Amino acid sequence: MAQEAISRVWDIIEQAGVGMLTTRFGDGLRARPLEPRPEREEGVICFVVDVRGGKDDEIERAPEVCLVLIDQKDKAYLSVSGRAAVTQDEAKARAIWKKTDNVWWPDGPGDPNVRVLRLVPERAELWDGPSNSAVAAFEFAKARVTGEKPNLGENRKVTVEMK
Repeated sequence: MAQEAISRVWDIIEQAGVGMLTTRFGDGLRARPLEPRPEREEGVICFVVDVRGGKDDEIERAPEVCLVLIDQKDKAYLSVSGRAAVTQDEAKARAIWKKTDNVWWPDGPGDPNVRVLRLVPERAELWDGPSNSAVAAFEFAKARVTGEKPNLGENRKVTVEMK
């Protein structure tokens, strides 16, 4: 069961697209959209980031981060907590580079502002909703009428240790 849950987490990371990465700054939290480049076999999630965004300084001071992803198609919601580090690694940036990254860095992975953010997941919380939108709508409508909680499936929330 644990391996199935870990596999499900990686499936969502691979399918979801852009997520929100939260870092700590001073006495607050900051979230920003980033596109994960998951490396399932290595157990890491990489991102191409810009040194001018402040993430590297925040992560150096507080490496604990949280990535939130939503897979609209599967009605799955995922929160991944772990430790991150930011490096200037042109070879890795080149390995995970996508053509769309050229919008931000026209000079490619060799741009002096390009960095690689590496997140090692430690724990994930997964909410799998009903795969059918009509079922979900019915359950919410029924809950409003009856005052009972909607039945959105058995796998409402699962905590997954990723190590």
